[in-house]
Parts: sequence; structure tokens; C-alpha cells
Amino acid sequence: MEYRQFMAKRRLNRRQSWRIDKIQQERIDRANKKSEQAEKWLSDGELEAEKEGLVTAHFGMQVEVVDVNDELRQHRFRCHFRANLGSLVTGDRVVWRYHPKHGLGVIVAVMPRRSELNRPDSHGREKTIAANIDQIVVVFAPYPEPFANLLDRYLVAAYALNIPVCLVLNKSDRIDGNNRAKIAQLTETYKHLGYQVLTVSKATGDGIEELIAQLQGHISIFVGQSGVGKSSLVNKLLPEVNARVGELSEARQKGTHTTTTAQLFHFPGGGDLIDSPGIREFGLWHMEPEQVLEGFIEVRPFIGHCKFRDCKHEHEPGCAILKAVENGEISSQRMDSYRQIIGPQNL
Repeated sequence: MEYRQFMAKRRLNRRQSWRIDKIQQERIDRANKKSEQAEKWLSDGELEAEKEGLVTAHFGMQVEVVDVNDELRQHRFRCHFRANLGSLVTGDRVVWRYHPKHGLGVIVAVMPRRSELNRPDSHGREKTIAANIDQIVVVFAPYPEPFANLLDRYLVAAYALNIPVCLVLNKSDRIDGNNRAKIAQLTETYKHLGYQVLTVSKATGDGIEELIAQLQGHISIFVGQSGVGKSSLVNKLLPEVNARVGELSEARQKGTHTTTTAQLFHFPGGGDLIDSPGIREFGLWHMEPEQVLEGFIEVRPFIGHCKFRDCKHEHEPGCAILKAVENGEISSQRMDSYRQIIGPQNL
């Protein structure tokens, strides 16, 4: 019986492996065909002159591009890109050429990135979400229930990238007797640490003008878990965009994924906004514990002052950070959040 179960499981794994390999090969074949098409267009002499573009969305082996010299950036063009250019993401600056006969373009070069926001995928490999951003806007809401640890992960990532960050409490009209105390404690914690926290509501319009002012002149990215209203805010800020909006699951109070790829939108008065897919978890497995610790702003003054160089800040004697927790200079909740991020294997 055990032997048959083992063999069945083994055969299933083989089928899964074959299926994965087949899908991967199909993707490679499609990519090669499109790359060959792009090469053909480049050699047929019908492409227009080179232009500088900005990637506004990514769709497999095609990207959507706007001409950066178009101030309103209303016209978006689908473009093939050559396989040797690597992976492109929303926010990339590119050089492209338009093919008027086919109504498509070809990416011929990619400019160096000033910054990029990465996160590990389900296999632990780093995946770039967006490029050339200069402000991260972390959106949270009363529902789905906000968790400080997820907010902390975004703040740590922003510090590691040296990108300014702003916290936005959305759906303030949904604050009630069930969550008022927790929301107040959460927002006051981050304000006390020196982070900018804006409170907004699409329904009432509260805080919207302040948020617009915060976004003007920046290339910002909205991040946060599904259901916090990122796409709803995009629609409020830019009504002509008509971004898809999902409803919360009544049973679980979790959001549904409505944004499937990071999309960039332009403010007529200047500035760009990237709406990213909702993320219920934001892993930082690619970072060393020391890097994560530096992302906790109130802990930084005490780093390097422990008695032992290899101190893990758990129960070691002479730990400057544990002493600061004992004295109330660092909250125990924030230290618990740090330990949850790095995981027990690093303690």
C-alpha cells in the first residue's frame, strides 16, 4: 500500500514536471517568434526614428509605452522587445521605434535604472515590480485588517532601496468602534517614529488634496495588500483611468486581485503613479538580518553597541538593543515584528 502511494506520488510529480517544462518551452518559442519579428522589422526600413519612451505596463513579450516627449502622454503603444534586452518592467526608460504599418513598436534599447523595487517570488527568486521610482506609498485600510508586520516589511524594503516612503490610511470612513483603537495605535506608532502618515477617503474626499500634493512631481508606486483600495484611489485621483476595482470577500475580509500587472498613470500637472498588484505577503528573504534590522528606524542608534559582535538580540548579556527595549526606547512589538521578518532560522 505504502509502495503504491509512493509510486503514484512519483508519477504525479513527473507529470507536473513535464507540464511545467512544456509550458516553459511554449513561452520560449513564443518569445523567440516575437523576437524574430522584431528583428525583421528593424531590418525592413519601415520603422520610424528612435524615440525615448516610458514603459507603462508589461504583457508577456510585449510592453505598453508612452512617448516621454508627449506632455499629456495620452497615447499608449504596444511594443515588441528583443530577447537580448532582458526583462522589462513598468517604469523602465527605453528607446523605441514605431512601425506605422502594423501599429506596433519595437524596443531597441533600455536605459539604466535609477532604482527598482524587488520582492522574492514563490520560489525565492527576486522579482522586480517596478523601476525608476522615487517614492513608495504604502496603502492600508481598516478593512482588510491591517498588520504592522506587513507595513514594516515595506518600510524595511524602502530603507534598503534608499527611497522615501509615505503611509496612507485609506477608507477612513470605515473606521468604527470595532477598529478605532487599533487604527489609532497603529498610525500613532508610525507618526511617532517620524513617518509621514496621510488619512484619506475616496467616499468622503477627505485628505485627497493632500495626497495629490504628495504625489505631484514624483514617480510614485502604490503598494499594499489586496482590498485596501489602491485602484479606487487611482480612479479618484485620475477619473479618466477607470481602473478595475474589486470587492472585499465578506467571509474573510480579504481583497481580490484586480490589478494583475503594475500599471503607470500620468498626472497632467506632473508626476507619475504606478498601481501595483495587491500583495498579501512581502517577503524579505533575500536580505540579511543586519539589513532588516537597519530598516527599523528607532533601532539604528543602538546597532553596533552590543557586547558581542555576533549578538542576535534575543537574550544575550550586554545587548544594547534589548536594553533599549527594557528602557522603553524601542517597543517590544516592533522587535517582535523584526523577529518575524527574519524567521526563527536566523535567531
